Amino acid sequence: MRKIVSWTAAVVMLLTMSALTQAEKDSEIPGIGPIGKPVKLFTDFKFTEGPAFDLKGNLYFTDIPDNKIYQVDTKGKLSVFLEPSNHCNGLMLDGGNNLLACEMDGRLVSINLKNKKVTPLTSEYQGKRYNAPNDLVIDRTGGIYFTDPHFRAPEPLPQEKVAVYYRAADGEVTRLADDLKAPNGVILSPDEKTLYVIPSMQKEMWAYPITAPGKVGKGRVLCTLKQEPGYKEPGRGGDGLTVDTNGNLYITSGLGLQVISPEGKLLGIIEVPEKPANVTFGGKDNSSLFITARNSLYRIDTKAKGHRFPGKSS
Repeated sequence: MRKIVSWTAAVVMLLTMSALTQAEKDSEIPGIGPIGKPVKLFTDFKFTEGPAFDLKGNLYFTDIPDNKIYQVDTKGKLSVFLEPSNHCNGLMLDGGNNLLACEMDGRLVSINLKNKKVTPLTSEYQGKRYNAPNDLVIDRTGGIYFTDPHFRAPEPLPQEKVAVYYRAADGEVTRLADDLKAPNGVILSPDEKTLYVIPSMQKEMWAYPITAPGKVGKGRVLCTLKQEPGYKEPGRGGDGLTVDTNGNLYITSGLGLQVISPEGKLLGIIEVPEKPANVTFGGKDNSSLFITARNSLYRIDTKAKGHRFPGKSS
């Protein structure tokens, strides 16, 4: 049975926790925090991923091995939103009433929040199914950037290589990059002029200038993630990520959330009790981090505010 900490109880826990130690205060990132310690909201899942908030304040996240999408409503009630989910991973709202989802079984889909109808957006490229779509981000035109690595994909790989794609609002799909080892997390800068791609089998994180929706220039190494002790080349990469209103990136890694400035500088690391897989901003004023971390979901309050991608409602 799920171990659940209600939204109300979580708030009480935050208010009654002992103050941060001096060492913890010294490790705070200026202008970011965190404020207080991590709070475990829900646990006893198999592997959580894909946190995303809708405009009403409902949180959605996935449990990949359990083949479900969960919803946490504004009162803190946990329920199964969709089952089976075709092993959904990354999620994001489209700016309207639809939840965009990467099905690791080979599709990018849109799920109507009202009736839960699943509409395929793209299921193949050049006549072949995708490997296992992993993460996504929607731009202001309604186009979707998404990654397609090898995790949970059939062997041999249907696409023969791992890649980053763009599905335009009119349905046309373009392959943007296929030279990274395992493109995983993906997100845009707040001004949507830069595409960030987070590989999970190398320590270098990448940034691509966007010349037009779905068109990118030559990629560059944005930063090199700090490594856990004992990891050798090519190093351990990231997984998911989110971005705040100042353009700072919060990249999940074995050390926690590595906070990287738009210039590629490591601002600090926010520690999480379990290794985080993905993260999004939400809650009051969009200033809390909601983190899917292995078997659990955590919340960490911050001074920073998350950027909301407006998308384009359909």
